[in-house]
Amino acid sequence: MAGYISIRNLSFSYKDDQKEQQALKNINLEIEKGSFVAVLGHNGSGKSTLAKLLSAILVPDEGEIVVGGLKVSDPELSEEDLLELHRRVGMVFQNPDNQLVATVVEEDVAFGPENLGIEPKEIRRRVDEALALMGISEYARHAPSKLSGGQKQRVAIAGLMAMLPECMIFDEATAMLDPSGRKEVMATVLKLNKELGITVLHITHNMEEAAMADRVVVIDDGQVLLDGTPEQVFSKVQTLQAVGLDVMQCTELLHELACCGLPFPEGVIDEEQCARLIYEYYMKTVKDKK
Repeated sequence: MAGYISIRNLSFSYKDDQKEQQALKNINLEIEKGSFVAVLGHNGSGKSTLAKLLSAILVPDEGEIVVGGLKVSDPELSEEDLLELHRRVGMVFQNPDNQLVATVVEEDVAFGPENLGIEPKEIRRRVDEALALMGISEYARHAPSKLSGGQKQRVAIAGLMAMLPECMIFDEATAMLDPSGRKEVMATVLKLNKELGITVLHITHNMEEAAMADRVVVIDDGQVLLDGTPEQVFSKVQTLQAVGLDVMQCTELLHELACCGLPFPEGVIDEEQCARLIYEYYMKTVKDKK
């Protein structure tokens, strides 16, 4: 059964006068509506290229991308189809300053709906709802430049929310934020997905963030290397490390203990579960020695 986003035999290369660099090689993926999918990969793996192709910022060399029945990989995509794609799919970039276009927060949030030709009363309603949803209503009349990094990202997300997308792509949206800002944005991402049913693609190289997803896709050298639940993917510790990716400390700890012959499972991504397993093993060992 086809997903909300269908990616078939997708390939793309960056070209200049001197050389051609292939970024994606025959990618095939199905993304279900309402799912939360993390796309992992080191710098240069092709994950951000995939995000740009899904948003029609780039056009593939080969293959097909279909979003909700709309084929968006056509190099001659009509203005009407491009507008419809932007109604369905919103994208949040790494640097929120690159997305903020107005000098007042509420005007920035209204920018997208205005470009869609929404009537003013409906824009006002959407802006107020989006600001409330993001928890930034108190900053409606503030200048975005005066906000923190996490607050700016929430303004960028509110601007997309006001366009009522079915899918949101976060392209390294937490990479430039401090731990507090990352926590704010990830809480927002989870809320959008779990409470509003928005399909989320989170492009990242942060393992803790990826572990929050329903599904993790690992891209390496332009190809899908791993695809499964966080537990399934993070059980492949050596595979991930071989392509320059780390795993959470709790996952690596239990992996190393298992390699020493101790009876610990692979793919544990929860610190409390890790601590509990080690405690239970310790208590059992003490009891067996008595």
